Amino acid sequence: MSVKRAGPWQDGSVTDTTDRAAGPRAYQAVLSSIEADLRSGRLNIGDRLPGERTLSEQHGISRASVRDAIRILDVMGLVRTATGSGPNSGTILISDPAAGLSSTLRLHVASRHLPVADIVQARILLETWAATAATTRPIDEPSLARAAELLALMDDPALGREAFHDLDSQFHVLLSTLAGNAVVSAMMESLRLSIMDYVRHAVTTDEQWQPVAQALRHQHHGILDALTARDGDLAARLLGEHIEWFFTETAR
Repeated sequence: MSVKRAGPWQDGSVTDTTDRAAGPRAYQAVLSSIEADLRSGRLNIGDRLPGERTLSEQHGISRASVRDAIRILDVMGLVRTATGSGPNSGTILISDPAAGLSSTLRLHVASRHLPVADIVQARILLETWAATAATTRPIDEPSLARAAELLALMDDPALGREAFHDLDSQFHVLLSTLAGNAVVSAMMESLRLSIMDYVRHAVTTDEQWQPVAQALRHQHHGILDALTARDGDLAARLLGEHIEWFFTETAR
């Protein structure tokens, strides 16, 4: 039997908070329904979800539970929400898998349940595989050209540490996309974001940073040269050495 009670909204108003779905996980009804609709093709990326009231009535849950479901989907990188009116308003289905994965990984890294060293090893496995796989596919000239542009920007000796790290991460993620595997690309992006704070704080002074940056620049160019020459084995070896070197150098 459903129970109807009045409950406060965040704005102080009062509304019906009936939940016919099971207890505190009533929002799961919305998540399961959206998953089923995506699988069947009834929903597609770019579609707008029904409003809170409609979803509440459809699933027999409170609008507060609907909002919980939307927040979870947002964190998972599956929706974008915007207020107002027009084609970009409401809750729109998107697909940004790295966002959800990185949020989870980042928290577990912060809790020390997932050691940074293990994240580094996972990166080595993914990036070295991607480098080898990339050379078995047709050459992606635009991506290689973009990678060269990123290295040219990083070669600027006046570039700050923060900007260097941002370009560095873009370079690594871009190289991982050359393998043409969407899952590997999403995982690489999530791993990058999960340890971004660690990377940014690994070297804290200009005196320490300059020799590290010089070595990284040299290593980056060697990796790109190997990929451009279609030498996947060499590119994979250089990538593994490069990632391991930075972790060892900054962990001292």
